[in-house]
Order: sequence, then structure tokens, then C-alpha cells
Amino acid sequence: MVEQEPTAGHRLGAPDTLGISTLEAGQKPPAVPSGRRAAVRVRMLDDSEEIFDVSQRASGKVLFEMVCAHLNLIEGDYFGLEFQDHRKMTVWLDLLKPIMKQIRRPKHTVLRFVVKFFPPDHGQLMEELTRYLFALQIRQDLATGRLTCTDSSAALLVSHIIQSEIGDFEETQCRQHLLNNNYIPDQMALMDKIMDFHHTHVGHTPAESDYQLLEVSRRLEMYGIRLHPAKDREGTKLSLAVAHTGVLVFQGHTRINSFNWSKVRKLSFKRKRFLIKLRPDLNSTYQDTLEFVMASRDCCKVFWKICVEYHAFFRLFEEPKPKPKPVLFSRGSSFRFSGRTQKQVMDYVKETEFKKLPFDRKHSRVQYNSALSPLPSPLHSQVPNQAEGRSQKELALVSSEDSAALRIRQSPSPSAQQNGQSDGVLWAGGEARGQAPGVRQQAAELHTADGAGLSVSLVNGHRRGDELNATIPSPDGQQPSPLTSPLLNDAGALRTDDEEENRRKRFPTDKAYFIAKELLTTERTYLKDLELITLTFQSVLSKEECVPESLRKLLKSSFEPLHTYHSDFLKELEQRLALWEGRSNAHIKGDYQRIGDVMLKNTQALKMLTAQLQKHAECVGELEKACVASRRLASVCRDFELQKACYVPVNVFILRPLHRLLHYKQILERLCKHYPATQPDFRDCRAALADVSELEAVLRDSMLKTDNYQRLLELQKDLLGVEGLAVPTREFIRLGCLSKLSGKGLQQRMFFLFSDVLLYTSRGITASNQFKVHGQLPLRGMTIRESEDEWGVPHCFTLVTPRQSLVVAASSISEMEKWMEDLKMAVDLAEDCSGPATSLLTNSHDVKSPGEWASEVESEDDLGGSRTSLERHGNSSAHHRGNTTVHVCWHRNTSVSMLDFSIATENQLSGNLLRKFKNSNGWQKLWVVFTNFSLFFYKTHQDEFPLASLPLLGYSVTVPAESENIHKDYVFKLHFKSHIYYFRSESEYSFERWMEVIRSATISSSRTRYLNRKEPY
Repeated sequence: MVEQEPTAGHRLGAPDTLGISTLEAGQKPPAVPSGRRAAVRVRMLDDSEEIFDVSQRASGKVLFEMVCAHLNLIEGDYFGLEFQDHRKMTVWLDLLKPIMKQIRRPKHTVLRFVVKFFPPDHGQLMEELTRYLFALQIRQDLATGRLTCTDSSAALLVSHIIQSEIGDFEETQCRQHLLNNNYIPDQMALMDKIMDFHHTHVGHTPAESDYQLLEVSRRLEMYGIRLHPAKDREGTKLSLAVAHTGVLVFQGHTRINSFNWSKVRKLSFKRKRFLIKLRPDLNSTYQDTLEFVMASRDCCKVFWKICVEYHAFFRLFEEPKPKPKPVLFSRGSSFRFSGRTQKQVMDYVKETEFKKLPFDRKHSRVQYNSALSPLPSPLHSQVPNQAEGRSQKELALVSSEDSAALRIRQSPSPSAQQNGQSDGVLWAGGEARGQAPGVRQQAAELHTADGAGLSVSLVNGHRRGDELNATIPSPDGQQPSPLTSPLLNDAGALRTDDEEENRRKRFPTDKAYFIAKELLTTERTYLKDLELITLTFQSVLSKEECVPESLRKLLKSSFEPLHTYHSDFLKELEQRLALWEGRSNAHIKGDYQRIGDVMLKNTQALKMLTAQLQKHAECVGELEKACVASRRLASVCRDFELQKACYVPVNVFILRPLHRLLHYKQILERLCKHYPATQPDFRDCRAALADVSELEAVLRDSMLKTDNYQRLLELQKDLLGVEGLAVPTREFIRLGCLSKLSGKGLQQRMFFLFSDVLLYTSRGITASNQFKVHGQLPLRGMTIRESEDEWGVPHCFTLVTPRQSLVVAASSISEMEKWMEDLKMAVDLAEDCSGPATSLLTNSHDVKSPGEWASEVESEDDLGGSRTSLERHGNSSAHHRGNTTVHVCWHRNTSVSMLDFSIATENQLSGNLLRKFKNSNGWQKLWVVFTNFSLFFYKTHQDEFPLASLPLLGYSVTVPAESENIHKDYVFKLHFKSHIYYFRSESEYSFERWMEVIRSATISSSRTRYLNRKEPY
């Protein structure tokens, strides 16, 4: 007997509720009516049966919630309970009606828990448990003959099923398993083909096999189709079905017609006639009303109901409100859809806090824990799994705003190496890095290697309030692994308010001092970045024979002189600031309260290193060329980028010396603006500014071209299905999310705008976390027009090319304006260019049958030509692509341009900040670095790697309101949905600087505003 279990309620943070997915956050399910009880049997998708004890007066919703609670299922809205009524018709349990009014003989009735709504893209299913249940439904449909397909597709589907059940291919075991289990009709004839497919799936985990099974299934014509027999007006035997797109008409198992929801004005039935009223269309040959005859009125009503529910679930934004009951007479059915729509389900899973619990796979013999699953083999594709068990040394608190936007780097653990596994990264919510996460983070418990001892519970990536100040011990006394948001230990880092005020009073208050201090703090970060290439990276390369000698010499001659110079410069800055603050014995006021003389001396020395600075663009090109030529070197570079200290791509570190010139120029400009002309330090600052400006002018063209080339290289790693993206003549302009209007409605797509072409892509849960290119639009001959009135979609515009047109919608009016502005500029550039337009798409995008497509996507190596060298050979490191700016834009539905990248490059900043959570006590001191649209958090500036990162795209930065009771000076607030962080700076100058640089990352700049602000470098 199964009773209500509290575990699912705890998942949703509401212990006193049943906690299933059809409720709004914080809302309790309806109370179970008292009275006589009845035992109701429910058969699950794994063929197990459970008995639920419910009141005879309880509604169907109560029973459905109990089933979801028993399964710990969050996305229960995709499922339903079906049964055979007294007329021997299969019907769905109505959630609003009492159970006993629907089931006359509960003791003799078995309800079946099955999939009710089949989404067009299983990437929209965010939980592994949900995908597992869908896979079980596919398994049933294959066995019963509901899901018909070609022999090749059937064999491929079965091969994924047995991979999830028995694991990697072993001929004797596979053959015996097929003999003992029947998955499809006439299975014996396809046994050899099934085994051939199974042999290609080596290393796939059960979760990955589920994903691939659904990927193949969704492309079949009969996927999710439930046929309802009918006849047309001429008496021809047909079948009707409903899908997410609309009403479908089949003859046998062949679809002969479809009526999209956008074309349907009304669905109704009259006796046993089912009526489809279409919207007027002059180009259509159909009558205004189509009529189909079904076996009976009851059959009509059953099909009409499921049509109503499908339309509401996939097309509406929210559950339809009940109609008021008529006073005297009622006309027509009062039936309505009850539950969440798909949009509500997806939003709910993104935003609601809950814990993920493990589940068992009944048919699987593979040793696999859904909540503690290891990283997959580097030789095959990867899909979302849950947190992996790790040693105590690698324990990390995982927290984030967007699971796909953030990452945690991990080094291999001895235990994992012994098991033949490659330790990678824990995603926010405990998802292993290298496995494409869903669109929201999930809670997990990270345990020590022996499964006992320390565990930290997380809710939606955040520790609960009673754990916020908990200290995470480490056996070697070192810091935990880097986190994905600033949820760090408060212990040992708290300052009292009095201590902080006393510390401030000891230091100078002159603005020039704080400008000089910014120079010092950013120089510390810059030197750390230089050391990463000069010492760490070159040390790694020195151990590899595959590195060309010319590349070794180039890196050494470019970086070692700069490292020596900046090491001395930093020491001089530290000495000067110590004197300025009065922390030395030389308290001679005035002589040391200046910085211009130090800057002038060192900028003159820096000009002597112009030759070294000119080599950095060459370093990027030579490294890429060497990686293309050597698979081993590509693997070495890829592994180096996975180290905790390498918090941005290697090429970004190589270009840091060029970007540092821009920072020197900005700091000197602020000093010159601050000082009066009579100030003694003004002359030195102005002379130093002239030297830096001269040097920056010499390197500007090379810097701009190399920045663009580096950006193209990084984007090509994020794209699947393109080749030859990084060419000298192509410029990156903008990337971001737009919704593409199609027959299925608005579909989220990622667009990449270059100077000659516009690519549009989608992100599925793939092995490489890449965006699959769906198509390209050449810019030459393209026209852009607003079309909100034409289509009735807000912020909508149409892209028209000689061969096709595309209707897209932005998330806001400002986003639409920025896209249209950049598109028009790009079209003008393309018109001025000569030469034929080239296609970026690889041959893998040729149209294929579902079976051919599915068999080809199994091998990532086949797609190697679409990647740059660092990603081309194997996909063992593909999982670290999930944290890039592209993924952040995808999950936060925004866009960035090359101008935004340029502004972010200019506005790099670092220094100490005090951090406070919304509900925490006290402030924690952190060393914070802003770069690459993100904040990186350290305990101190001496730390080798960040403890946490927080991507800022989509956030807003404001000053706390009076009602928030933050009674401190120089406090700013970062806010995204329900996530709120407070940061406190030490002075008015640093407060303004942090606000300025964070705004540059959180507010995408339009080209007009940027050019009005200043000329680009």
C-alpha cells in the first residue's frame, strides 16, 4: 500500500504538501476529503503496480498528485492516468471530477500511468527521470506496434534500449538478452542489425541511451500518435490524431493531412460527427468546416477532450480560467484543461527550488545511480546526469543562477582514475560538467568518497538559510573546488562593522589615491594572468615533444620580458601605495602621494618592449596552426583550459598584454581629468598618457584584428555544423537569442551575425554542448522590416532574402532595435564586398531520413570538421563549452555584440569587496575580478584559482532601497529573478567604478550609444 510520501514535498521546499508539478510555487494541494477509503491500482510505465489509498470523494487530481509524489516526479504535467471505462473505451482520468464518479468498480479497474503530452523536442524535458519515463513509453509503443517505423529505425531504437539495460556490447550477452526479451514484432529478423547498432554505443550511460532513444523517436511520423478511427463524408476509413502542432489525419499509418492550430478556428462535435472549423483562407482548397464521422458520440467526446487539452498545454501561456456556471441552462460541455501549460512547467522548473532525488531503473543491469552518476567516457556523447560522488578534497558547494552559464572545474580524483573515469566538472545543481545541463540548476547532495561523513544539501543551487554560514572542511586545509556563484564560506572571512570603519579612516581619502589603488589591484590580477602563460603554460608545453620549436621560442620571447618587467612594476607600485597610505617609516607628506612619476618611468620602459607586444597576435595564430597540425597538442591545450586557474580561454590570456595598454590609458586619463593643471603630478601623468597612447596607436589595428579572430575561434567551438568560420575577411558582429516563428509557433533560436552571413541555431542536450546550425542567410540582398502588425507578435521583424524569409521576435523592444541596427549595418557591409557568398554549412546538414540521421549522430568524430583544432579531436573536453558567453545568452535570453566585448575588455577591474546575501548576517570579504562579462571570486589576491564565478548578462545592478535595511555606504545590489547579492566597496570612487563596469556587462550597448560615448579603439 503506497501512502503519501513527504520526499517530493521536501523537493519543492514545502514539507507539508504533496509537492507535485501542477501547483504554483508555495501553493498546497487540495486537502484529501475524509470519508470512506478506496484502494486504487495504478500500473506504472515499468509495468510495476502500486495501490493508492484515497477517499471515495477525492478528485482525480488527488490521486494523480499521489502518483507523482510516489515517483518524486516534478514534470508530471506531461503524464496522465488512463483506464477503460464501463463502455470498454480508453479514457483519461479527469482531474477535476471525483474518482468514484469516473471509475465505477475500482477493485476491478487498473489505471495506467502513461505519457499524455509528447513535446516536439525532448530537450524541453529538464529532468532525467522524465526522460527515463518517456523512454519507457517508447519501449511500450514499440512492443505494442503503436510506434511503427522502418526496420533500420526499429533496430536502432532497440539498440539504444538494450544499451541502457545491459550496458556495453558483448556479443553473447547481447544475443541472449534479445532472445529472452521481445522489444518489437518480428525481432528475430532484425537481430543482427540490432547488434551492429549496439556495438556503436560503447560507453553510453543509461541516461545517454534514453536521450538518443528519444532523439530518434521524435523524428518518426508515428511518435506520440494515438489513432482514433473515423470516416470522412465519402465513407473512407481514416484515423484522427492530435499532436503539439494540431489535428492530424491518417490513412493507415500514413499521414495524409494536418490542420495547424493557427488555422483552426473551432473544434466541436455533434452527436458522432467531429467538426473542424478553419479560419478563412483564400488560398486554401478546403471548405470552411470539415466533418468526420466517428463510431459514437462518446468517441467524439473523448477525442475532442484530448484536442482541447493538447491545444491548451502547448499553445497557451497559462491554465485557462473556469467559465462561470450558467444560472438556468447550460449549453455545451463544461470541460476544460486542468493543470499547467508547457510554458508554466518549464518556467516552474527553472525558477522553483527543489532537491533532486535518485531513482531506480527497473530493467537496467548497468551499475548506474541517477543521482550520483559518473562522467561519461570521453569517446561518446553526454547528456544530463546528476551529481557525481567525489572525494572530500574535491567537495564543492554548487550554486548558480543559470546552470548552463556557469561551471566548476575539478581535477581527476584517484578513485575516478582507478575506475577508468575522467573526473571533470560539477555543474550547478550537481550536474557533471561535460553533460549538457537543462535550462535550470538542480539541487544535489555531494558526498565524500566513502559515502559517509560530510554532505551539504542544496536547494536550487543555494544552501538553505540555516546552512549559509556553514564551513566546509578540507582534509588538506586548502580551499574547496571553485564554485559557480559567490556562495562561499563566511567563516574566517567576516569583518565587524567597527573594524571596517576603523580601517577606512586610516587611509587617504583623495580620489587620486583610489585611482592609483585601482592600478595596483588590476596589476596584481594582470601579473597572475601573465604567470599563467609564462610559467604554467610554457612548463606544460616544455614536456611535450609535439610542440614546434618555433612556437616555444615565440612564446618565450614574447612573454618572459613582459613578465620580468611587470613583476618589477608591481613591486614599485606596492611600495608607492604603502608610502602613500603611511604604512612605512617614511611619512613625508606630499613626496609619495603621487603616481605619475612611477607611471612615466614605466611607460617609457614599456615602449622598449614594443617588439614583444607585436608578437602576441602572431602567438594566437601560431598556436591555432600548431593545434590543427597536431592532435596531441590540441589535447594538451584542451586539458590546460580545464585547469582551475585557466578561468578564461588560453587565447584570452595570450592577448592580455595588449588589453592592458587600454587599462593604463584609462587610468591615466582619469588622473589627468582629476588633477588641476597646477598639480605637481599632472605633468608626469600627461607625459605617461602620451607614451601609452602612442604605443596603443601602433598596436591598435593588430589588436582589433586579433580580437576578432580570437572571437571567431571561440564561436566555432560553440557551433556544430559549420566549417571555415575563422577567416581574416569575416567579422563577428552580434550573437544572441531570438524567437523564430514557424508552424510550431515561436521557437527559441540562437543567432550569430557576421559581416557576410547570419546563422541560426538551436541548443539541444548534446555531447559537446554545442549549438546545432539549422541554416544560414546570406546578407547580400537581405531586407529587414518590422512586422509586428503583420503577425501580431510583439517585437517581431522579418528578414527577407532572395531565396527565403524568416520571421523572428526579440525579447524586448530594445533588443529588437539593436538587432535591426546591426543587421542593417551588416547588410550594407555585405553589399560593398565583392566576390561570391560562401556557405559555412558542412555536409552533415544534408537532408537525411530519420534512420540515416540517427545512425550518423552517434559518432562525434564524423563532425570533427566543424570544429576548431582545440575541439576537433575527440570530445572528452567538450563539456567545458557549457559555460561560455553563448550559453549564458541562451539561458538568459539576451544578446551581446563585438562592441560589448570591446567595452568589457576596456572595463576589466579587480579589488576587494564585501559581499552579503539577502538573508545572511555580516559581510564577507572577497577578492573580486571582473572580466569576460563575469565576476570571479577569490579569498585573497594571492589565490591561484577562483572559488566562484557569476556571469552578469541578464543581471541588473542598482542601489538598495530603503526598505532593504542595508544601512551602509557604497553598497550596490545585483539582482536576477529571485537571486540577490549585495556588494560593498571601500570608497565612493571604487563604488562608482564597480557600478560602471558591471553596467557595461549587464546592459548590452547599441552601436549608436557606443560611438556617441567614445571612438572605438
